Amino acid sequence: MKGALNGIRVLDLSRFVAGPYCAMILADMGAEVIKIERPGPGEVARGIEPGVDGQSYYSFVVNRNKLGLTLDYRQPAGRDLLRELAAEADVLVENFRPGVMEAMGCGWDVLSTINPRLVMARISGFGQSGPLANKQCFDAVAQAMSGLMDMTGDPAGPPMLTGTTVIDYTTGMYAAMGVLAAINARHQTGQGQVVDVALLDSAVSLLLSAIPERVHSDTRIGRRGNRDRFCAPSNTFQTRDRRWVLINCADDPMFERLAVAMGWPDLVSDPRFESRPRRVENRDRIEAMTGQWVAGLTAREVEAILEQANVPCAVVATIDDVLENEQLRHRGQIAEVAHQSGEKVVTQGVTMQLSDTPLSIRSALPYVGEHSGQVLSSWLGYSEQRIGALAEQGIISVTRSEKHYAS
Repeated sequence: MKGALNGIRVLDLSRFVAGPYCAMILADMGAEVIKIERPGPGEVARGIEPGVDGQSYYSFVVNRNKLGLTLDYRQPAGRDLLRELAAEADVLVENFRPGVMEAMGCGWDVLSTINPRLVMARISGFGQSGPLANKQCFDAVAQAMSGLMDMTGDPAGPPMLTGTTVIDYTTGMYAAMGVLAAINARHQTGQGQVVDVALLDSAVSLLLSAIPERVHSDTRIGRRGNRDRFCAPSNTFQTRDRRWVLINCADDPMFERLAVAMGWPDLVSDPRFESRPRRVENRDRIEAMTGQWVAGLTAREVEAILEQANVPCAVVATIDDVLENEQLRHRGQIAEVAHQSGEKVVTQGVTMQLSDTPLSIRSALPYVGEHSGQVLSSWLGYSEQRIGALAEQGIISVTRSEKHYAS
């Protein structure tokens, strides 16, 4: 079955997470995505151990469903070839620092003239313009600069990063949404456009009400550990078997059910706990009581009791727990992908479910330049002789499976 983006051609010049993840989302939707790397070991993320057959799992999880093309765009002939490919593309994704594409002679001014229908997704730390546009930025820097780190962690401890590169992933999603919006606009205008997405912008978008509250009510949202700012009891609590459970009691009916489940129905009429604002004021006491109740039970007992009471609760899962999660497996979120080496790699599945044009995993991370000859033949009509000449000049490289192109 064809995907929603069947027929869309994408050039992916990006590295690390945000750009590759954007392009992978488009690939999962059915687009033909070409991952372009310079000849040699490929992008640096491929070498981050561990991995499979010399290819890192780090790179594996954001580069499936792509074809691999090598291109030395430091050489004039390589830049010429990139412009040829851009003339045939619908989308180009890049995450170089602002100005790098222009220095290569492949900026928007050039590429949009060659291909007016091109959509160019430009992912950077701070955007394509502004006083910080050329500053180096990674996910952690964006977390620090956005205020997210100041809001994350124990109140008595230091600011904390999240457990994964959440800003990279968020930025990749924003970029993919921008690309889809630009493609839709192109249906109406016939013209492509630039999608300008920045890590810092993405991070700030996750602050919820922190900015207006600070400006208009002089409220500073600081670190609060695992507590929910707006309700109580809402925290993690340790069980008798030394596991942790999260309980999130959001409103008055939930609290009434929780109180009954804990065997303390009179808590509902206690003036300290009779409403959500009062429970927030007295959260230390109500969470101490909740913790006392939880400590006498196993994690699974707490989960079962509160599931029966219809109170939101979950055992804090390890990755081993995630791998065994029946709901995730039912939804196809734990997938097994066949790698070209013959190994099968367990990884995350496709995230969105479309009823008529489903997303799919069709291939694993390509080797560096695995499909160079195939791409140049199908996109540009290059002959085997011409592809072989480019390989001899070091403009591209071909893998063992494609050596016939260089013969």
